Amino acid sequence: MLVNRRSFLALVPAAAAVAQEQPTIADLKPQTGEAFRKYVAAREEAINRERLHGSKFLWTDESAARQKRVRGGEVVVESVPGHPTVEIKGGLIHDWVGAVFIPGATLQKTLRTVQNYDNHKNWYKPEVIDSKIESHTGNDYNIFLRLLKKKVITVVLNTRHAVRYYPMDAQRAHSRSYSTSIREVSDAGKPGEHELAPDKDHGFLWRLFSYWRFQERDGGTYVECEAISLTRGIPTGLGWIVSPIIRDLPVESLQATLANTRKAVGAG
Repeated sequence: MLVNRRSFLALVPAAAAVAQEQPTIADLKPQTGEAFRKYVAAREEAINRERLHGSKFLWTDESAARQKRVRGGEVVVESVPGHPTVEIKGGLIHDWVGAVFIPGATLQKTLRTVQNYDNHKNWYKPEVIDSKIESHTGNDYNIFLRLLKKKVITVVLNTRHAVRYYPMDAQRAHSRSYSTSIREVSDAGKPGEHELAPDKDHGFLWRLFSYWRFQERDGGTYVECEAISLTRGIPTGLGWIVSPIIRDLPVESLQATLANTRKAVGAG
């Protein structure tokens, strides 16, 4: 592809700015972690009340328009509880929920695919670079995921998660996944590659909790996920670098995860 001289010269300052204005290290403060824990506790109470013990197990069923879109093949993602981010002291909480319908898929086939974490690196790329099950007992999984976040700048994260599945009946199940370790990787893929200290990094992802629901119905299986994550806030002067990866990637990641889940189950 040819690039004219004027266009090339216009790109030079922007490239130099990215090289010189890298985000600073951000510590996860105790009060920020506590605010996240309180938010999660309130959301889990709501999920238990509205989904697990309420009249509508699926978020999809709360709206006829949403149901139509999901059944029509869309990956529908919306913010919870109506705002894409919740500002807390020292950070931002991102809370998104999404749904997808997989025609012809049974609940058991869907669960077998989702629980095949060793293959997530093949099904969820390019965001998932590597994946493996580190331990598995019954409905409990401890997994490793190496994640790639790329938007203006590139971030690689080594993450570990504890996942538990809860069978409900022949047609329904749900699961909960909690990050147990998220370590940002410096100089990823280079001889000097190393992990930064936990909670003392650039703050692109400090916590990631996700809540999945599965229901076989209407000739297929509905898959829903609510993803709650914690990141740093937007630093003054570097918003143009940090904001896209912090504000945009949570929703884009959930959309891609649901779409790739449908593709993986459909191909299995």
